[in-house]
Amino acid sequence: MKAKKYSLKAAALILVIWFSFACEGLDKLTQFHLNYNETITIPAVIGLNLPFNILTPAIKTDTEEVLELNDTHKNLIEEVNLVELNLDIIDPSDSDFGFLKSIEIYIESDNEAEVLIAWKDDIDNTIGSTLVLEVSDEDLTRFIIEDSFSLKVTTVTDEIPLTDHEIEIQSRFFVNASILGI
Repeated sequence: MKAKKYSLKAAALILVIWFSFACEGLDKLTQFHLNYNETITIPAVIGLNLPFNILTPAIKTDTEEVLELNDTHKNLIEEVNLVELNLDIIDPSDSDFGFLKSIEIYIESDNEAEVLIAWKDDIDNTIGSTLVLEVSDEDLTRFIIEDSFSLKVTTVTDEIPLTDHEIEIQSRFFVNASILGI
C-alpha cells in the first residue's frame, strides 16, 4: 500500500512539473514584439530653453493582423509595454543631438489622453546621432488596441539648431497575450 501511495504522489508531482513547463511554453507563444518607426522634423531656429511640441501623424497599429498571426485577439492582450525607444538623425547626416537639452515623448489616441512613455534629460553635447531614451513601465494596451496612435515629442534645446533635423523614432513594444483564451 505504501508503494502505491508514493507512486501516486510521484505521478502527481510529475504532472504538476510538466503542467507548469507546458503553461510557460504556451505563454512564450503569445509573447511578441511590435515595432513602429516614424519620422519627425525638428525645425531650425526654435526657441532656446523653451519647450517645443511636435506631433507625429497617426501611426496605424495593424494590431488585428499581428495578433491573428500570433493566434490571439485584442481582447486577449494581457499587457503591452514599451521596451525600447531610440532616435536617429537622418538629415543632416553629419549632425548630432548635442543641440537638445531634454526630450519627452508621449503616446495618445483619439480615445485616450496622452501618457509620457519615454524621456531623456540633461543630454550631453557630445551625444552623437543616436539617442536612447528611458522608457516607462506603463501598460499601453489601451493605445495598441486602437486603430492608430500618435506620438507627441516635446523638446527643449540648449543650442539653436541652424537647420531642420529629420529624426527617425524607432519604438519597440512587448506584447503579452493569451492564446485563444488559454
